Amino acid sequence: MNVRQWARDLAMGMRFAFGGGREGWVRAGLTAVGVGLGVALLLLTTALPNALSQRSDRGNARQDFTYSGKQLAKADNTLVIADSDTTFRDKDVRGRMVEPEGTEAPLPPGVAKFPAPGEMVVSPALEKLLKSDSGKLLRERLPYRVTGTITQAGLIGPAELAYYAGGKDLKQLQSGSNIERINYFGPSPNTQPDELDPILLLLILIVFVVLLLPVAVFIAAAVRFGGERRDRRLAALRLVGADGRMARRIAGGEALAGALLGLVFGTGFFLIGRQLASLLEVRDISLYPSDLNPSPALALLVAVAVPAAAVLVTLLALRGVVIEPLGVVRKAKPPRRRLWWRLLMPLAGLAMLYPMIGQGNTNGNFNQYLVTGGTVLLLVGITALLPWVVEATVARLNSGSVSWQLAVRRLQLSSGTAARMVNGIAVAVAGAIALQMLFAGVEGDYTKETGNDVNRAQMEVSVGSGVPLAEVGRRLARTEGVRRTSAISQASVGERAKNPNNELEVSVGSCAELREVGSLPSCRDGDIFRIVRGSYDAETKKLATAGNTVYFDPAWDGSSSTSTPTPWKVPAGLKTAQPREDPTGYARGGLLITSGALPANAAHVLDQHVFVSLDPSVADASDQVRNTAARMNPLADVFMLTSTRQSLQFKSIRTGLFVGAGCVLLLIGASLLVSQLEQLRERKKLLSALVAFGTRRRTLSLSVLWQTAIPIGLGLVLATAVGMTLGAVLLKMTDTSVRIDWSSVLAMSGIGAGVVLGVTVLSLPPLLRMMRPDGLRTE
Repeated sequence: MNVRQWARDLAMGMRFAFGGGREGWVRAGLTAVGVGLGVALLLLTTALPNALSQRSDRGNARQDFTYSGKQLAKADNTLVIADSDTTFRDKDVRGRMVEPEGTEAPLPPGVAKFPAPGEMVVSPALEKLLKSDSGKLLRERLPYRVTGTITQAGLIGPAELAYYAGGKDLKQLQSGSNIERINYFGPSPNTQPDELDPILLLLILIVFVVLLLPVAVFIAAAVRFGGERRDRRLAALRLVGADGRMARRIAGGEALAGALLGLVFGTGFFLIGRQLASLLEVRDISLYPSDLNPSPALALLVAVAVPAAAVLVTLLALRGVVIEPLGVVRKAKPPRRRLWWRLLMPLAGLAMLYPMIGQGNTNGNFNQYLVTGGTVLLLVGITALLPWVVEATVARLNSGSVSWQLAVRRLQLSSGTAARMVNGIAVAVAGAIALQMLFAGVEGDYTKETGNDVNRAQMEVSVGSGVPLAEVGRRLARTEGVRRTSAISQASVGERAKNPNNELEVSVGSCAELREVGSLPSCRDGDIFRIVRGSYDAETKKLATAGNTVYFDPAWDGSSSTSTPTPWKVPAGLKTAQPREDPTGYARGGLLITSGALPANAAHVLDQHVFVSLDPSVADASDQVRNTAARMNPLADVFMLTSTRQSLQFKSIRTGLFVGAGCVLLLIGASLLVSQLEQLRERKKLLSALVAFGTRRRTLSLSVLWQTAIPIGLGLVLATAVGMTLGAVLLKMTDTSVRIDWSSVLAMSGIGAGVVLGVTVLSLPPLLRMMRPDGLRTE
């Protein structure tokens, strides 16, 4: 191979691309736009690992609960911090109350100075929300004056809702483990990184393959825009002395020029999208523009691989084309495509995946090379099978309306071009169907039943010990949107005032409220019940005996509690009750004490818990409850009761899939539109001639629709079959029973068809402009 000759021919092709007048520039521009869209998405993909790493680093840098088990003494460099997280209309709000205990107390990342009591510093997104009309309810919950803004260093994303409020005497607010004294911000030394199990790693790998493969298919199709006109130019080159190999190398140079221009366009598209990233939020995930920095090595790989692929694809496409000085022998009827070799790729893909069937979570990680190679071969097999399917189908289509016959005849002459346009969306739909089947199949393994009875209560509120139980229940019961409340106080008693060996759970409330957590034979104020066969039955028999002295809220070594244990002698006449699950599904044991039987000096150590039933007709009922709880105690814990709980890792992977799928769908639509416009441009004179001979515009418009609909329909059928096959194999690999999620299959196919329909509608205005007799004019 003569490198100098190759370089000279490629350079000549590049000069033809940019020096061929308006025609050359239009073709190069269309190629550049198609390639540029793909390059932009590839650059985005290479930037995602860094973006997620930056988010994680900022999240780790602001960690404030060490969970070390050691209690720090008050010092000049300590800070008391309290967790005051809340939720507003299904959006999480990260909240902290801070009280510096000295001049060297650590500042939270992104905060210039500590807010004073009654003040707070907020994230830009929270400040915007609080100033808006929709933030009225949240303003009531956060009655602090805004005095500053949290910078990027203290936020994981620009759309995050977060604040730091100044506190006073926080150690006096008893709210479980929500308060801690710290002397630094950062990850706990005892924190171990979460490790993904093999199935979650498999999900991530398949997501990347499925999202990136359509991009490669689109880039390969984009570099072949304007193929028919290019071939006529190559015939002219043969006429002036170029041989066939030289002509192909020149064609490769033209494709190289479009690909290089596409790299420039793609970089521009990426930079524009990067600046707009802060305005977008997908499933509570937002990114700063500075986070989206592609890895230099991966960016260099894209810069080298795309032009090289453009040249390679062009040379491969021209292998079966005989370029003669007087024309291109492509206009003759091409030979029938053969099927046997087209089946090799999907069969090879299945063979690579077969050894891992039944592996599940018990046999270590899946072989990433076999998984990637097998999935790629199976999906790329669509691009090999689809031209044969389209050709074999349209060869049997004849009779019909004029628009139908025009479309069918065009497809019979250029079925390969039609299949290329559909390949990308077919690969994307097949991959999406397989992923949806896999997600639906393994979802049950990462979704657990909570045991919550959401028919009895939808929220649980823990207010702490600062407000009397009766007052807590009364305030919440009067809250707008609350149907019913059940307020119960909780505490623990031990056989010793300090470091007891045995503890007993105590629940306090009215008879009606105690019946929510125990089956009582009869009850009146002043009764005390002992639960048998409960969770703490052994301790109940030991401690809940008449005459025994027990201590409310016993002290423990290393505890930060300042309260004094309260002694109490168990009275005679205990009644027996049976355990009953509360709305959270917990069947408690120990003692049930009516309010009238509780020692007066023990009331201050009780934590108030309230089960709340909401009125579904009130839109903001849950936020009204949170506001009421915050007025009683700013550190009150409020939980929504749900019947199921899903793994955070699984949810994060699914969120990443939705984000990536949205980007790929945008690419699909934009690339199909560019491809459609390029095909219409090549047929401009033909359309003008048909109109000049009296063909109705409606007929031509319908013919263009049929030309798109027929290959798309065939592509979606093939994609559905391949996607369901891949999904079934992946489910077998995860040792999960195969179940076809028909709703997902139909949804993915419908989305693909909807994208094509939208592209067709957008291409109608330029089509109508081209259908004019004056389009026959030429120079």
